[in-house]
Amino acid sequence: MTMNIPRQRGPWAPALSVVVPAYNEAANLPALLDEIDAALRHVDHEIICVDDASDDGTDAVLAACAATRPHLRVLRHRRRSGQSAALRSGVKAARAAWIATLDGDGQNDPADLPRLLQARADAAADVRLFAGWRVKREDSASKRWASRFANTVRARLLHDATPDTGCGIKLFARDAFLDLPAFDHMHRYLPALMQRAGWRTLSVPVNHRPRLHGRSKYDNLGRALVGISDLRGVLWLLRRGACAVADERIARDVEVLP
Repeated sequence: MTMNIPRQRGPWAPALSVVVPAYNEAANLPALLDEIDAALRHVDHEIICVDDASDDGTDAVLAACAATRPHLRVLRHRRRSGQSAALRSGVKAARAAWIATLDGDGQNDPADLPRLLQARADAAADVRLFAGWRVKREDSASKRWASRFANTVRARLLHDATPDTGCGIKLFARDAFLDLPAFDHMHRYLPALMQRAGWRTLSVPVNHRPRLHGRSKYDNLGRALVGISDLRGVLWLLRRGACAVADERIARDVEVLP
């Protein structure tokens, strides 16, 4: 399998940066980190865990994990800022040109990472987001129903041609992501935002697992109420936001100062 992942310049630029946002996931993270390393054993990678001000000892667990993993970097928010903020903090700190993301609860299967990388290797250059698609959800019936309803409404309004935007496992280009507008919960609208920016996106079927430890940080009602406000904002961006792509026609060599 060919991993055609461009590298960045610098003292050390891995082929892939894996960003894991986490809030109160102390019991899930050690096994998840082991699985990520096993799945990427043939890929030069770094892992960036972003602790969103957890209060369950996540910081101590990550410190212990980092002691035996030189490729593991740990960031910690000074105050709880949400999953989208944690994701953005990790991407900004990443050294690789391509980013893979997984939720810290262990429900995303790291064994799917090579599948996303292969999809990227087989795709055209203008596909900048590969979104996981949980074909078989391992959640409660009420959560599956709420997610199905939300995905239906979102798809009809945004026309993003994406069956599952809430899946935490994704692969995308770092520069394309950092060009997107940043707002709370923006991670749920990445396909629409990427398409607005002129890039293509692709959904890739992935595995989904039941949560083994802890509990979900979202409830169905709260997510629905926030989602209504988010959808209105994203619709405004799609209708009123202007994105222009410029091609350089005349280029000259210049000296770059250190």
